Amino acid sequence: MGISEKDAKRPVIGLVNSWNEMNPGHFPFDKTVIQEMKDEIYKAGGYALELPVSGICDGICSNTPGDRYTLPARDLVSSEVEMVAELNMLEGMVIMATCDKVVPGMLMGAFRVNIPTTMLTGGYMAAGSYQGKMLTLTHTKQAYASYMEGNMDRDDYKSIVRYACPTPGACPFMGTANTMCAMAEILGFSPHGNASVKSQSVKWHQMAREAAKKVMEAVKKEKRPSDFVTQKSLENVVRYMMATGGSTNSLLHIPALARQMNFSITPETFDEISRQVPLISTIYPNHPTYTMEEFDRAGGLGAVIKELIQGNKIYGDADGMFGTIAEKAALAENRNRDVIHSVDSPISQQGGIAVLHGNIGTLSAIVKFSAVAQKAITFDGPAKCYDSQDEAWNAILKDEIKAGDVVIIRYEGPKGSPGMPHMETFMAAVLGKGLGEKLALVSDGRFSGATGGLAIGHVSPEAYEGGNIALIKDGDMVHIDIPSRKLTVDVSDEEFENRKMNWKPVEKPALGWLKLYKNNCTSAHRGATIYWD
Repeated sequence: MGISEKDAKRPVIGLVNSWNEMNPGHFPFDKTVIQEMKDEIYKAGGYALELPVSGICDGICSNTPGDRYTLPARDLVSSEVEMVAELNMLEGMVIMATCDKVVPGMLMGAFRVNIPTTMLTGGYMAAGSYQGKMLTLTHTKQAYASYMEGNMDRDDYKSIVRYACPTPGACPFMGTANTMCAMAEILGFSPHGNASVKSQSVKWHQMAREAAKKVMEAVKKEKRPSDFVTQKSLENVVRYMMATGGSTNSLLHIPALARQMNFSITPETFDEISRQVPLISTIYPNHPTYTMEEFDRAGGLGAVIKELIQGNKIYGDADGMFGTIAEKAALAENRNRDVIHSVDSPISQQGGIAVLHGNIGTLSAIVKFSAVAQKAITFDGPAKCYDSQDEAWNAILKDEIKAGDVVIIRYEGPKGSPGMPHMETFMAAVLGKGLGEKLALVSDGRFSGATGGLAIGHVSPEAYEGGNIALIKDGDMVHIDIPSRKLTVDVSDEEFENRKMNWKPVEKPALGWLKLYKNNCTSAHRGATIYWD
C-alpha cells in the first residue's frame, strides 16, 4: 500500500471523508484537497490516511420514500465515525462534511470518540440565476407547483431546474447545511470563516491546510473535544442560530449532540434564548434575495459574532481548536449593515425560532417565525387532515386545499413515517401557488431550513405515539398564536379521551436500518436519536 516502516511509526491521522459522486455538498472533498491536507500533516510529523463514510443529500430525495432515511443517516454517520476511529486506533482526525445530517452526525461521533479532531466543511454553492432572478434548489420545487398550476410553461420550469444549482457546495441559503456548518465553527472545530466561504475557492483550500496543521498541534498537545466543548459552547450555537434565522432542524441536532457529552439543550433552551437574542441577519428564505454570497461579502459568520459580542449576546470566552469566540470576533469586520445589522438595530427583537405549546403539541412544536409573514403570526382555521405528505401534496396540486385551511400532516414523525422526513415539498407547493400567507401547516414531520411560510413542525408527542395530533378531525378549529407561543385546537380533554378509545396508529412499512431506527429513536422533543442514554 506504499507505507514504509518508518512512516508507519508516525501518528496516524484519519481524513474521515464524506466525498461521493451523488452529492454536490460533499463533492468538493476531492483528491486535490485531500492531498493538500496529507502534505500538511506529513510536514508536521503525522501520516494521514483517507477513510470514507456516508455523505447523503436531503435535496436529492425530498418527497420520495428515500427521505425517510435522511434523519436516521445522522445517527448512522455518527456510528461510522466512531467505528473508523476506534477500529483503526486513530490518533487524530479531520472530519469532512457539508450537508444537513452529515455534519452533526460526524460531530456526534467525534464527541463520543474524543480524540484530537478538526473539521473542514465544504463551503457554499454559488446562487443560481435565471432571467435576472436569484435561484436556489427550493425554487425548483416552487416552480413545479407553478408549472402544475398552469402559471409557468415547461421551458421556464426546466430552465429553473437547470440553473438552480450551478456549482458544488452547500445550498446557498440559511438552511440546515449552512446552520450546521456554522455550528461546527462556533463549537471550535473548523477554521475561522469556514462556515461562510465559497466552496473550492482559494480561501477554502487555505482553510483545508489550516485544519490539517491544527489537528497535528492538537495531537501533540493531546487537546480533545472534551477539553473545549462546554455548555456555553452549545448555547452559543443556539445564540448564533437565533441571530441568523437558522434551521429548525437545529432543534433535533443540537440536543442530540449535547447529549453525547452529557450537556443539556432542550427546545425550551431555544425558546428562552430566542427571547434574549435578536434577529440581526437574514438571507433566503428569511430574505427574498440575499444568499450566502451577500452574507460572505458582508463579513459572514465572523461579522455576526462580532455584533453579538458587542451586544453582549454571546459567550466570548468559549474556546475551540482555533481560538476563543472573542478572538474570532476580533478577526472579523461587518462590511454591510444592510445584510448584518447591529444588536441595537435588529431586524426583529427576538430570534427566528419559537417553541409552541398547547393541546396539539403537549410537549412542544416548532416554528421558524423569521420566515413567517407578519400578518400570519396569528392564524385561525379549520383543520384539514392527512396521514402523509404525499396525500397533502397531491391534494394541494388538485386545489382541494384552500386559503384559510390549517393543514395537518401526521404520521411523519420519527417513529410514524418512520424517519421524520421533510415537509418542505408541500410548503414549496404552497408558496408556488401564492398561498404562503393564507394557510398554515401543522405536522409531526420536520422542515428544510429553506422552508418559508407558516409551517409548524416537530409536534410532540407525534401521532404514532398517540399524541393529540393523531386525534384531530377535519373541521376542528385550530388556533396558532406565535407571539403567545400557543398551538391549540377546539377539542376538550374529554373529547380527546373519547376519540382515543377507538384510535389505532397508522403503520407504515420499515425494513432494516429504518426499522431499527423506528424501534429505538426518541421523540423529536429529545432529538429524534437512538443515542439518548
